[in-house]
Amino acid sequence: MSTLLDPRLVGCRRLYLRNLELPVRIGAHDFEKRAAQRLRINVDLYVRLADSSSRNDELRDVVDYDFIRNSVLTRLERGHIHLQETLCDDLLATMLAHPRVHAARVSTAKPDVYADCGEVGVEVFGFRQPQG
Repeated sequence: MSTLLDPRLVGCRRLYLRNLELPVRIGAHDFEKRAAQRLRINVDLYVRLADSSSRNDELRDVVDYDFIRNSVLTRLERGHIHLQETLCDDLLATMLAHPRVHAARVSTAKPDVYADCGEVGVEVFGFRQPQG
């Protein structure tokens, strides 16, 4: 089922970070462990309208884009990552830990792996688990 049609997302606002491109130490192969490579990161957050609207036009009332970007940068600072799957899972868990985030999608892509395609990547989507 497409998340765009998923009834659990009705009443949500989507916030996103698009094409954050950084040199990242990622990869399981020996040659990937010797140098950073370009990685593109995309994050979508789904926040209920009640948790993402501001009557007073104030940043504290919404999820700040800085949360997304800073979370990505903090994870990357931890060092070499073997798999894109690991990075996506870690970032998804961080996004869903935010109390206002209802659902999230994270994708990563390596644009330089193969000369005959634009990129190879991984995407993961999840919902916040109810507390209790």
